[in-house]
Amino acid sequence: MKGIVVRIQGNSYVVKVDDEKISCTAKGVFKFKKMQILVGDNVEVDMETKSITKIYPRKNEFIRPPIANVDQLIIVVASADPSPDLMLLDKQLVMAEKNGVEPIICINKIDLDASYTDIIEVYENIGYQVITTTAKNGIGIDKIARIINNKITAFSGNSGVGKSALTNNIFNEDVAIEGETSEKLQRGRHTTKHVELYEFAKNSFLADTPGFSSFDVDGISAKELAEYFIEFNNYIPDCEYRSCSHVKELNCGVKKAVSKRKIDKGRYERYVALYEKMKGDKKW
Repeated sequence: MKGIVVRIQGNSYVVKVDDEKISCTAKGVFKFKKMQILVGDNVEVDMETKSITKIYPRKNEFIRPPIANVDQLIIVVASADPSPDLMLLDKQLVMAEKNGVEPIICINKIDLDASYTDIIEVYENIGYQVITTTAKNGIGIDKIARIINNKITAFSGNSGVGKSALTNNIFNEDVAIEGETSEKLQRGRHTTKHVELYEFAKNSFLADTPGFSSFDVDGISAKELAEYFIEFNNYIPDCEYRSCSHVKELNCGVKKAVSKRKIDKGRYERYVALYEKMKGDKKW
């Protein structure tokens, strides 16, 4: 029977088949073929042996966090405690664009700092949907509840921004462990130890993913980076050179757009930093 993997711990896989959750093992052929089963995978289950016998083709997959078949990525940023990490936000937007996943930006803890309105202006001008929440008071939870229906949605963002608190508010129960943020380090403690899909409604799943303070991007070259900064697309045709990197060239449509404030300067500067690092390290 066909089901969806909702939890993985070690060599144990919990698969939701119809309205039942079944603990399964995996056929040895997956290890032999070096095929990794991910949370979110649609799989075939042998109900007699309680084993996964087939992985259906994926529409996308992420390595960090390890999850497949995501419809939308809610990227959570805190207005403060910890302070907004816009470089991390931009990296996650790049990965969402690359994987064909709809990104939604969620600014949490809006009660702590009013400067988050500047972030809203930048990213809404690009065309991204931005929602605001205060998880501890339940503010904005109804907005998230509406957009996650009939989809697999993953929360992403560094530790301490409130992903688990948002999850618990949506379900009105402690389905995820909430962490504290270190005042000294301004980083959240890593409280979520594994990826798990929580069913919000029929065919509606929300993933609580491990908190992290870094985000690696796989499968993207420095040359490809610009196409995932989607606001560049309207100005790339104005570049003198087809292979323009939008970094050092003089007659660059993107750089001219930045000078005319048609592209946010901060976003552009983060693009340049990422481009230079990718060229040097070939990894972020």
